Amino acid sequence: QVQLVESGGGLVQAGGSLRLSCAASGRTFSRYAMGWFRQAPGKERVFVATMSYDGGITYYADSVKGRFTISRDNAKNTVHLQMNSLKAEDTAVYYCAAGPNAIVVRTTPDYWGQGTQVTVSS
Repeated sequence: QVQLVESGGGLVQAGGSLRLSCAASGRTFSRYAMGWFRQAPGKERVFVATMSYDGGITYYADSVKGRFTISRDNAKNTVHLQMNSLKAEDTAVYYCAAGPNAIVVRTTPDYWGQGTQVTVSS
């Protein structure tokens, strides 16, 4: 079982940056691929980024490539999402997710966090 808790959301102006963090419980964090999803108001939750258990494989949604970077610290059981050049359309609740590998996390993660709100003002 893995429990995920996100933090770092907030209000930022367009063009600005935010860094989201996700703290995971459990001693097996380093065995899980991790990812980020987001859900904008009135829309479905969509994939943003994922990273394999060892950081060797990453996938990004086309909409965030070149602006967002996922990273992880297995010693601290944390995963981060650095978001730069934010746009109004990045406004959403951002969710941390975990699963057995990066491909699975892109579609059907096993675990979810509760989400953190990111609002980008234009």
